[in-house]
Amino acid sequence: MPPIPKHPCFALALLLAACSEKTASTPSDTTGTTLPDVYKKIYGASSITTDGTWVTIRSKGLPDHKSPYYAPTNALYENFSGTTFRGVTFQKNPNLIAEKNYVFKIPLKPAEAAVKQPTPLGPIGVSLNGVPFFNQYAGPSQPLTNEIVSFDRYWGHPAPGGVYHYHVEPVYLTVEKVGRSALLGFLLDGFPVYGPEENGAPVAEASLDAWHGH
Repeated sequence: MPPIPKHPCFALALLLAACSEKTASTPSDTTGTTLPDVYKKIYGASSITTDGTWVTIRSKGLPDHKSPYYAPTNALYENFSGTTFRGVTFQKNPNLIAEKNYVFKIPLKPAEAAVKQPTPLGPIGVSLNGVPFFNQYAGPSQPLTNEIVSFDRYWGHPAPGGVYHYHVEPVYLTVEKVGRSALLGFLLDGFPVYGPEENGAPVAEASLDAWHGH
């Protein structure tokens, strides 16, 4: 995926371009490179290592918050009803959350691409709890209009095959875990994703570039 300039924000909600925390492992590689502490904030990773050029983040993709998309036998299952993203009435989709074996490989030293390209469908990054970020489309050039009804109370949902993901602000992280101005994860190009506020105020769209970064 081509780099997105600076850090993207969840301003205006859409992403453009085990309740205990896990401690990420410190790599022991042949380069002698130490993993920067910032990556250790990804508490949902099963392992995080670096070879000095790439950071490799592995996760199961399982949200550490309640969801109606867990099986009823799971301790994190909840029978959710009511409203979700943008006040729409929740309508559960037929999919259930499934454990995955993600390997996110991102550059240790990201650089802005000279030529910008659209992000692909599927995982485009990883959040602090190990859940993938998806872009702002439900399918090829298809808006999320008909999908937002299926977002759970934390604004995530599973795709066919059980891939749980966030298209928009992961409110479990921003509201209950780290705050609305905190680091939320990284995109595959290596640039960090932050919340919709900065210095205690909402990020204005006018302060962002065409790629929703600054």
